[in-house]
Order: sequence, then structure tokens, then C-alpha cells
Amino acid sequence: MKHTLHVYLVLLIFIFGCSSENSNKPEEEIDTESTYFPPINSDTWETKSISDLSWNEAELQPLLDYLEEKNTKSFIILHDGKIVVEAYMNAHTDSKFWYWASAGKTLTSTTVGIAQDNELININNKVSDYLGIAWTSTTLEQENLITCKNLLSMDSGLNDTLGDDVSPDNLQYIDNAGSRWAYHNVYVKMQDVVAAASNQDWNDYFTENLKDKIGMSGQWIDLNNLSVYWSNTRSMARFGHLIYAKGQWENTQIISENFIDEAKSTSQNINEAYGYLWWLNGKSSYHLPQSQYEFSGKLIPNAPDDMFAALGKNDQKIYIVPSKKLVIVRMGEAATEENFALSSFDNDLWGKINAVIN
Repeated sequence: MKHTLHVYLVLLIFIFGCSSENSNKPEEEIDTESTYFPPINSDTWETKSISDLSWNEAELQPLLDYLEEKNTKSFIILHDGKIVVEAYMNAHTDSKFWYWASAGKTLTSTTVGIAQDNELININNKVSDYLGIAWTSTTLEQENLITCKNLLSMDSGLNDTLGDDVSPDNLQYIDNAGSRWAYHNVYVKMQDVVAAASNQDWNDYFTENLKDKIGMSGQWIDLNNLSVYWSNTRSMARFGHLIYAKGQWENTQIISENFIDEAKSTSQNINEAYGYLWWLNGKSSYHLPQSQYEFSGKLIPNAPDDMFAALGKNDQKIYIVPSKKLVIVRMGEAATEENFALSSFDNDLWGKINAVIN
């Protein structure tokens, strides 16, 4: 009898333990067979109403008023691919282009993933395998430690205080690759890696393998040693939807789900909240650009734990929340003051979004 009672107790502990564990997990991710994809060669896009989703419609106008007050130019909420909210303000329109800033880093990460899927590169290989030696001004031994993955993860060990120029003279050693996380423009060398490996111009490879396949507008513009992407807002939403849909567009796998899973997971052991040029919520700590300080807590406390984001200078945003079937885009001027990625606006904005969607 004692043995039987012991077995029952073990079973109960197991059952309740599993229930507790499952209760903390996000809802099941999307079914790509049922999600909606807007046509590639048309600007038509199906919509869904707030009432269809039982959201709080009374809180929508306060959200839009707040966005307009905070220098926003455009704002879109997709639910499982369909447009629920689309707004343009402060003299912006649906056809005007605006810059992605560092939110466009994720375009580079995704194109790199496509090149790896096509077996042109391996991100675990050292960068010099593709660019040749002396692409930095470090020693050969130090340079050989830097892999493509280090550039995607922002832990190259190169000095981040010397500006955006990525010529060899400006790429100087500060620590061994993998030992230090620092937000650095050296990630753009991955565009050179893809170009060298594919024997194509970077823009041609990007356009052929990503942009045209999902119907994006836009172009890369070189400004002050930075290659910055500009597009209309729906194109930013299209890209966010591709990533939300696990790399699939209709029946075509544009980029492997495995790479996306890696890209939106912690990529190194220093900054938990950083993947392959994606920012990750729900972690216990995070680092920010131009700082070696480790901040405790979640990146954006008001946002769902499974949210991951493309964040650009002056509050360019793509938020992706698989558990809630959401892609949210914000373009505009800085909401309050100039910033490189995260700002207090993120958490405040999510407070307003939550009032609508919950």
C-alpha cells in the first residue's frame, strides 16, 4: 500500500509539474498553411477588423494619437498576415519611402541565411575564407578567430569606438572574438561575404533571393559609410511577415526555418537579448549599443516574452510576436530623443498596444 501511495504521489507531482511548466509557455506558433500572404505583384492586402479579434476598439484612437504625438510616420499591425491597423501621419503616405536604419540589419542576416541554405557560405567559417586575409588591421592570428557568426552576433572583438568606417585601418583589435559583445557596423562585411561567395553584387543577390520573392519595394542607399535600406511601410511589414511565417511565403520556403530559429535565439553567452542581428525579449538581462554594462530584466517588459524585434535608429521598429500572431511596424522620427535601437518609447508603446489587443 505504501508503494502504491508513493507511485500516486510521484504521478501527481509529475502531472502538476507539467501543467505548471506548460502554463508558462507561449501559445502554439502559427500554422503556415492557414496564414494569409498578400500577392507578390499587387498592393492589395486583405484586412481583418478589430471586432473580429474581440480587441478593445475604444483604445485604438488613443494609440494612434500617441503615435502621432511621438513623431510617427506610419504604423501597421498584422494579425496572421492580414492588416488590422494601418495608419499614416505627420505628412507621410503609404507610397513614401522611409529609412529602416539598423532595423535593416535583419535584411542582411536573412540574406546570409539564404546564402547558407544555398550552400554558398557557412557562418561557422572564418570571414577571411571569403574576403581573404587583412580585411582587418589585427594580427593574422586575431583575424582568424573572427567567424561570420561573430559578425552576425556582434561579438567580433573589434573596437566599436572608431566610427562606422569598415575599412581595414578602422577595424582594430580590442579583444578575442567571442569574448566581448559590442554593437558594431562591421556586420556589413557579411554583405561582402555574400557577394564574394555568390559572385554577384550584394544588391543583385538580395533582390533576386529575398526582395522580389516577397514583393518588397525599396533600395539600399549608401550614406556616410552606411548601407541603409529605404522602403514603404508595407514592404517592412512584408518582411516581418516572412519571418513570422517561419521563412515561408505561400508555398515557397524562402529561407529555412532552422536558420530563423537560430537567428531569433541567443547567439552568444554575453548578451542574452541578441540573436543574429535580431533583438530578443523575455531574457533575464541585456546589453545596449555603446555600453558594456549588463542590464537586468527583460528588454521590453510590457511586450510578450516571445516577442523578437528589428530595432533601428530613431525608433524604426518591426515587432514579431508568434504567440499572438502579430507583426507590428513603426516608422518615423525619434519618438523622444535620438537613439541607436532600444528606447523608452518601446515599453511605453507596448503599454498602449496592450490596451488595444488584450
